[in-house]
Parts: sequence; C-alpha cells; structure tokens
Amino acid sequence: MNYINSLLFGLYPYLAGSVFLIASLMRYDHGQYTWKTGSSQMLSSKNMRMASNLFHVGIIVIFFGHLVGLLTPHWVYEPFITPGAKQVMAVVIGGIAGVMCLVGGAMLFHRRLTNPRVRASSTTMDTVIIGLLVLQVALGLLTILPTLGHLDGSAMLKFSGWAQSIVYFQGGAAAHLEGVSWIYKLHILVGLTIVLVFPFTRLVHVWSAPMGYVTRRYQIVRRRA
Repeated sequence: MNYINSLLFGLYPYLAGSVFLIASLMRYDHGQYTWKTGSSQMLSSKNMRMASNLFHVGIIVIFFGHLVGLLTPHWVYEPFITPGAKQVMAVVIGGIAGVMCLVGGAMLFHRRLTNPRVRASSTTMDTVIIGLLVLQVALGLLTILPTLGHLDGSAMLKFSGWAQSIVYFQGGAAAHLEGVSWIYKLHILVGLTIVLVFPFTRLVHVWSAPMGYVTRRYQIVRRRA
C-alpha cells in the first residue's frame, strides 16, 4: 500500500505535470490551428450563456482558491487566520463555486451529448474533458461531507503539505496523504488526470487569455458594399 501511495501521489503528479508542460509547448509550436476554444455557441445558443457563465465563473473561483489555499505556506496566513477558519472559508466559498460549476458543467455536458449539431461537431476529447471536469467538481463537493466532521484544519494542512512538497520538490509528498479518506484521494487523482490530458483537449485555450482586447485600438467593422 505504501508503494501504491508513493506511485500515485509521489510520482504520478510529476508525470502529469511533465506531460502538461511539454505537450502544451509542442502543441503550441506544431498545432496552432488546433489551438482554439472550439466554441459551439453558433450551432445552438439555447441556455448556452447561463451554462457557460455558471461553469466558467465557478471553475475560475475554484482554481484560484485551490492555487492560493494549497500553495501558500502556513506561516504566511497564520498571524491572520487559523487553519480551522481557513477551512470553513474554503468550504463555504468552494461549495458555492462548486455548485455553480457543477450546474453549468452538467448543462454543457448534457448539451454536448444530446444536441445533434453540437455532438456532430465534437471530438471524443471534447466529451471526455467536460465529463472529467463535471466528475471532478462533483467529487470536490462530496469531500465537503467528511470535511464537516473535522473543521480544525488538520486535513487542509495535510493537503497543503502534499501540494507544496510536489511543487517545491521537497520529497516525501505521498506521506502527507497517508490515512486520509479515499474520497480526497480520488478527487486528487481525477485532478491529476485532467492535468495529464490537458494538452490534448480544447482546454489549451486558457493559456491564451485575450488580455490584448483590453488595450488594443478600437476597430470598426463595416459591411462590404
């Protein structure tokens, strides 16, 4: 069991991270025409705006919440907030964002499976990645149940210790997750799998946030005479 734990939570994160970075760079260099959102809104706009907004707002909050919450060392926020209070804040904010993301994602997933025009224009990976994201958010919401049983922040410190050991190459990362509930581990594994397949999906468009639109010169588009 220690070997499997080390393999899944000590080595797999580096495999997923390496594929994530190298394959993203290779696709950007060799597959510019595939580097796009692949939006299907023009094919069917019914409930698209609500579903897309719920999904994107929710997932952005979740992403940055995890990024800051897991990778910020304990000593940075210790003078201002206790681990228990931080965990409660994470449950409340993450729960609201998770529900938004789950509802929006489920609507998008259902649309991609049931709308003939959208389904015909979708690739296998389009369906797989939205399914994985919906599953991941659902698992994240399920982790709230065991979390409510120990609001002292001890579990959060374990996950922070694991994430920081991975990102900062400290070694012994898998040891932080020994003894934690299986639902947390499954949530982490699905998240790592999403990182692994990221370069082979339409998610690569997040690398190209359209910040240039904010500062570019105003353009006038006229109909051809």
